[in-house]
Amino acid sequence: MIYLGIVAVAAVLSGSLTGDRSWNPVIFTKTFLVSAFEWFGELGLFCARLFLAALTPPYQFAELKRQCDEIGSKSLPLVALAGAATGVVLSLQTRDSLIRFGARSFLPAVIVFSIIKESGPVITALVVSGRAGAGIGAELGSMKVTEQIDAMEASAVDPFQYLAATRVLACALMLPLLTLASNFCGIFMGWVASTLAEPISLRLFLENGFKNALLSDFIPPTLKTAVFGLIIGVIACFQGMRTTRGTEGVGRSATSSVVLASLFVILADVVLVRLILSVWG
Repeated sequence: MIYLGIVAVAAVLSGSLTGDRSWNPVIFTKTFLVSAFEWFGELGLFCARLFLAALTPPYQFAELKRQCDEIGSKSLPLVALAGAATGVVLSLQTRDSLIRFGARSFLPAVIVFSIIKESGPVITALVVSGRAGAGIGAELGSMKVTEQIDAMEASAVDPFQYLAATRVLACALMLPLLTLASNFCGIFMGWVASTLAEPISLRLFLENGFKNALLSDFIPPTLKTAVFGLIIGVIACFQGMRTTRGTEGVGRSATSSVVLASLFVILADVVLVRLILSVWG
């Protein structure tokens, strides 16, 4: 997975190599390393300016509310559908395996723990990355190439405060709530799939599923999605606000926003899972 991520980053940062028949590995490696260091350096400066803009009044609460509605409520149907599909698939796949090992009674616990600890948060982040990340990248990219962001700066309006900070904060606030919705739909549809194969009441399913669950099994995985939201918002805003070359650049920014946000969400999940296990055990 890490090597696949490196290839994806290389493809996004270095651009398309199609049509170049005289491709040289040494030149490509040098170009990629230079582009990677430039990209991470610009990202660091962007994050610093974004952090300062977010703490500087006046605060854009009206725009933040609008972005929460745009990112949160309008992503809810996709997130709920993805969570429901995950619950059904987990029920169908794990049922046969558990029956084979004589552990059919553990099916509710397997579904519940799989969803609340890993599947729900990650799938929710990837769905929001695909929908909101592409939207933010394309929207800010189009504003950049049409010089609307320059016009805002000329009008003494900080685009980092009005455009970027509100979207990043909205992503961080909405991801945990969307994860709760995804978990609920996944567990409910897991029960539906289970009861169609072997009738079981919802109350008994939930009792068996949550019997050994602790708050440490639920709260850290849910809260880590706020970090996923920060990653999605920062990457999408950064890619959008550095768009160049007209409409072609807008499309490239939207694509790179989704690819890079999804990649960094997966890599961040590896780090956060290890951190959660070391802190909460």
